[in-house]
Amino acid sequence: MRLLHQSWLLARGRYSHIAHKRLFSSSRKLNQVSNQSQLAALRGTLKVSEEVTDALATNKPVVALESTIYTHGALGNDLDLEDIVRRNGGVPAVVGILGGVPTVGLLPDEVTRMVEGSPKKVSRRDIAYLVGMGLAGNKIHGGTTIAGTMILARLAGIRVFGTGGLGGVHRGGHESFDISADLTELGRTRMAVISSGCKGFLDIPRTLEYLETQGVLVSTFADGRTGAVDFPAFWARESGTKSPSIVHDEEQAASIILAQERLGIESGLLFANPIPEEFSIPRSEMDAIIEQAVNESTQQGALGNENTPFILNRIRALTQGRSVPANKALVQANVERATKIATALSRLIAGEALSSNKSVKIQPSFSTKNTPIDKPIKETDVISEADILVAGSVAVDLSCDYVGEDSLDHPAPHLHTSNPAHIGQSIGGVGRNVALAAQRAMQSPKVRLCSMIGDDLAGSTILSSLHTSGMDTSCIRQLSREHYPSSRTAQYVAVNDANKNLILGMADMGIFATHSFPEHWNSTIRSSKPKWLVVDGNWADRDVRAWIRAGKDNDAQVAFEPVSKEKSSRLFCNEKDLESLGVFPKPSVDLATPNQYELAAMHAAAQRHEYFDNQRWWEIIDAFGMRGARDRFIKLTSADMTDDGIPQQVIQLLPYIPTIITKMGSGGALMATILKRGDPRLLDPAYEKFILSRCLNDHPDVGGVYMRLFPAIEEVENIVSVNGVGDTFLGVLIAGLAQGGRTENILNIAQKGAVLTLRSPQSVSEDLGILRDELKAAVV
Repeated sequence: MRLLHQSWLLARGRYSHIAHKRLFSSSRKLNQVSNQSQLAALRGTLKVSEEVTDALATNKPVVALESTIYTHGALGNDLDLEDIVRRNGGVPAVVGILGGVPTVGLLPDEVTRMVEGSPKKVSRRDIAYLVGMGLAGNKIHGGTTIAGTMILARLAGIRVFGTGGLGGVHRGGHESFDISADLTELGRTRMAVISSGCKGFLDIPRTLEYLETQGVLVSTFADGRTGAVDFPAFWARESGTKSPSIVHDEEQAASIILAQERLGIESGLLFANPIPEEFSIPRSEMDAIIEQAVNESTQQGALGNENTPFILNRIRALTQGRSVPANKALVQANVERATKIATALSRLIAGEALSSNKSVKIQPSFSTKNTPIDKPIKETDVISEADILVAGSVAVDLSCDYVGEDSLDHPAPHLHTSNPAHIGQSIGGVGRNVALAAQRAMQSPKVRLCSMIGDDLAGSTILSSLHTSGMDTSCIRQLSREHYPSSRTAQYVAVNDANKNLILGMADMGIFATHSFPEHWNSTIRSSKPKWLVVDGNWADRDVRAWIRAGKDNDAQVAFEPVSKEKSSRLFCNEKDLESLGVFPKPSVDLATPNQYELAAMHAAAQRHEYFDNQRWWEIIDAFGMRGARDRFIKLTSADMTDDGIPQQVIQLLPYIPTIITKMGSGGALMATILKRGDPRLLDPAYEKFILSRCLNDHPDVGGVYMRLFPAIEEVENIVSVNGVGDTFLGVLIAGLAQGGRTENILNIAQKGAVLTLRSPQSVSEDLGILRDELKAAVV
């Protein structure tokens, strides 16, 4: 939780200053930077892209990439390294210095700017120079070497770095002291570096000896080989020098990385990944070529920084160009393996986050950590019965409340600039909020949320939070990284003005629109036998219909929560290849709770997709007897609401949704429902003033229309947060309906619940339990 909050708090614009301390478990921190002088120097200077910040905050796999491979390399522009990371489910983070600013997560156009801007090659010694010159107004670009990349990536909180070949001890280095800074950096900066060993023209035995002295773990991937394995020599898979240790797969490498962190050992780890066999050049051939290139370098007097480029150019010539595609292939293979290691590490960390909370036992019955996600539910896996099943979203919510000095005169935040704000984070999501509100209002465990989360830190945090709230998580499906590597736990950001009114909401709910498991959902409803099924609009069109159909097939009453103006129209989608939406007296949906904007969007979608051309719809509308109803609309609502078309839109949607409650904010709530023929309310004088119309023909089912505006029960001045208010309203309402209450008798109690949440910093007030007795009393 703290990690997620920290990341969101720091996120601003394109980049965010990175938080340098990250959560390790409930009582320890991961990624604490040991070199405090470095940290102090770069705090407020290091920039991390928004994508990388989000990935680190939510435990997505992140792979650091050096920028010298672009600025000083000779492999062309088609390396495709960032795409390789993405294709394998990771987030790439190109590291460099852009205009004097150390940056993690360079964008492609920024890399191009660096390449075209005469960049310097940057190792540890050069970072302060370029950054200092930038502070002085001289904006210099710099491509970071392995050492430079390790430092900046480590400060950003990245653990895994994929590169080509490591520097090392040059031949004769025991006399010349020509030793790459990569080696000393590995000795003092904890980073897992995946490379194809070191370049073959270096002194490999002395390089390994130096790494041992520096306390660096060196381990080579066995790639199916048994027994002792050679440390690779870049273009060749064997060097003639045995590797100090071996690993067999990415999971073993990830476990070693995690162990290094848990032990607090600050030195780095080198995982050597042999070049793919089809691109390798035999060791015997490479030895001869390297010997000739090194001899020529000595004869030419190529020393220091000139030595390596000279040798590489000669090797390219002597191999007739074969070394270049081999170099490209090994870099790509290393980056792919680095991504797989980072992915395995993210899974391990998510498991640590769960297991560290000893009081929480998380056993989601739909978890796919060990079995394919589409494995059918067994009869022995039946879920206990529930009064209410909510099929909807659960998400990490961020609430940003504007607190500018001019907030009294100008309550809205200013566009195109940063705004001061109070930022809070919580677990939310429409489905979760509705379910939690119903559970708290009923004070009953017979409420269940059916939702999906990713196999990431945000998902693990959500599970822990749900358990802490006392919610049943048996219907929460966690999509495994193995089968669904791109699935992310949903997140929502609300930007509110100084009065806590929503200005802008940003939702990442793609997990619900992307994945579909209707057979499992049907089994869930069949097992739980709910009285009410609530479906929120975060699902894709086809899945909204699948949930509704499953509810009706299992005799549940169905409520639809529109969620937003955009998503509300999913109920009235294009019905091509979908089962038609039922019409009263056999509606597919029994209740909906849109606000006035969602109502308008639903009406427009129904009109656009010709729902009002249905003959069965027209028969119900005709039975309402609504001709010349404007005066009645004004009497029951208001002239403004009538001029806005709100009651008219409600009436036209009633055949598909026989009870519609339109939330009007401070204006209260407008309820409209179809009364069946013979309904006692048609003859009760107490209800007379709310009878909008009576059936004047011989329709066998329609008795009339009941319409009533419920004013807001209270004018709330000290609003703490508007998040979750509408969801709380629906949750309390459904809690009453599930106990047998009548909508008009419960609606004001639901409004009281909404007020409690308005005064709460949480998306669902913890005080809803005080409504339990009132709900019971309202049941007729």
